[in-house]
Amino acid sequence: MADLTQNEPLARRAPIWQVKTRTRASGLFAILACALVLGLAVLPFFAGRGLIQDLFFILTMLVLAQLWNLLAGYGGLVSVGQQAFVGVGAYAMFAAAIFAGIDPVAAILLGGMAALAVAVPMGFFAFRLAGAYFAIGTWVMAEVMRLILAQVKPLGGGTGTSLPRSVTRDLWATGWIERQLDVKASAARDILTYWLALALAVLVISAIYALLRSRRGLALSAVRDNPEAAKSVGVDAALVKWLVFLAASCGTGLAGALIYVQKARISPDAAFSVTDWTAYVIFIVVIGGIGTIEGPILGVLVFFALQSLLADFGSWYLITLGLIGISVMLFAPKGLWGVISARTGLQLFPVRRHLEEGPVPIKD
Repeated sequence: MADLTQNEPLARRAPIWQVKTRTRASGLFAILACALVLGLAVLPFFAGRGLIQDLFFILTMLVLAQLWNLLAGYGGLVSVGQQAFVGVGAYAMFAAAIFAGIDPVAAILLGGMAALAVAVPMGFFAFRLAGAYFAIGTWVMAEVMRLILAQVKPLGGGTGTSLPRSVTRDLWATGWIERQLDVKASAARDILTYWLALALAVLVISAIYALLRSRRGLALSAVRDNPEAAKSVGVDAALVKWLVFLAASCGTGLAGALIYVQKARISPDAAFSVTDWTAYVIFIVVIGGIGTIEGPILGVLVFFALQSLLADFGSWYLITLGLIGISVMLFAPKGLWGVISARTGLQLFPVRRHLEEGPVPIKD
């Protein structure tokens, strides 16, 4: 009994295992990320219009890349028809602004809802296909949507149309921006859409990260890795795929509507461009690192740098992008972020669970 009494402090403390995802590096990055977002938010007060336009392009492409990565990298749904939702969202915004007189900023939400509505029948047919057939099927359906909207004469038909000048001049909050920043109406529209793109990028990344850390995120990864095994442990694979497909479609529609608020002109070939809204997005995810949140962030920066350096070289620009993409897939199949993470162990958005041991007092 004496021995037990002497060892009582140790006996009253027992190690337990705790499941954690956050790391010290991710905690520090969260602080830096908040500071970065704040800095980007106030940037229009100091930066020129050219930089704002460049950052708008980066942010919107980042949103599209993160959503495609959610589909393919985490859900195993390799879609080549995401341009369908960009185009539908943009055209829905134009229709609401021109025919119903709704402010284009508010009509962005209608663009997301329209993309969501289109995703239901599109998914009904696409989910009956698998693998390469799924990818080709989504591309074919996107082409069908392009051909349909090219026949809508009130929206310009095959040549497209522009937002009326009265609509762009009276865009929500642009008057306040003009007065506060002493800029013209066109520059105020760029600043407004930049702020909206920044908010959308933060929202999409945060939502994806929260999803991947949840039980549904585990179910999504299980369905991607082995659908049959996931079903055997009670995961509703069909429901998980539907939820991810619909969420990505709605987000892509929102991004498409926002992009064309900034452009203020639309045509079927531009809005449903497989190169601009799917091929480039796939390139960003592949070179950055598919199946990671960090990958598209790194990939979009690399893509923008390459575009700035090589865009004047015409077809050689596309050839160079193709060669870079093939090289990365051959020599770094997990992308540039995969190489960095493998060598340093760095994870800015950790989603994998790990066990940590720590003594916790046992209550009487």
